[in-house]
Amino acid sequence: MLAINNLCASVANKPIIKGLTLDVPAGEVHAIMGPNGAGKSTLSYVLTGRSGYEVTSGAASLDGEDLLGLEANERAARGVFLSFQYPLEIPGVPALTFIRTAMNAQRKARGEAEIGAPAFLKLARETATSLKIDFEMLKRSLNVGFSGGEKKRMEIFQMAMLSPRLLILDETDSGLDIDALKIVSAGVNAMRSPDRAMLVITHYQRLLDYIKPDRVHVLSAGRIVASGGPELALELERDGYDKYVQVAA
Repeated sequence: MLAINNLCASVANKPIIKGLTLDVPAGEVHAIMGPNGAGKSTLSYVLTGRSGYEVTSGAASLDGEDLLGLEANERAARGVFLSFQYPLEIPGVPALTFIRTAMNAQRKARGEAEIGAPAFLKLARETATSLKIDFEMLKRSLNVGFSGGEKKRMEIFQMAMLSPRLLILDETDSGLDIDALKIVSAGVNAMRSPDRAMLVITHYQRLLDYIKPDRVHVLSAGRIVASGGPELALELERDGYDKYVQVAA
């Protein structure tokens, strides 16, 4: 599904991603772990088309289609979703309005009919209940005044409503207490399917106790330096990244 080949990318003319190659097949969850400054968030921004991140060489495709040649909104319409480490606040824009507008923009780009208000509200109520979100919270400005856990649940709510095909979760566990972590992880796990892939970016093993990866990759100095099964995350938790930093040096 997702294929990245020898990808190189820079930020403000500084190379960050330096020859990264990675394949994430449909139906699988892959975890990216690595030390601070390794390029984990940069990779997520490059894949989703954030401005200011320049691809200097290499390729990235989704189902054989070149991702890098698409604008960010076009990638979203193809089913690429990024859950932010630090979700943005948008004063004056109710969460429900924001999400319905995003859903219908994607549907229009795909040539699909818009979702009507009754069907949208029914789906929103069902999804909010599953994520233990107070429906009244969805009438408030997006993320304004929300706790860290509420913001992360809102990200997963958006993900469930948009039903993307490639999910990129950038340190979704950041700032969550154990109860919020369990709720968010359950929402992510509910999205697993044979025609959907997930890329989970995290520093810590604890998230992977709840979202079980098929593969774990170590990212250091802008490239993948080791890959393995879930046991690799346990090794990193126990021994740290030192030996992989040395490999990348």
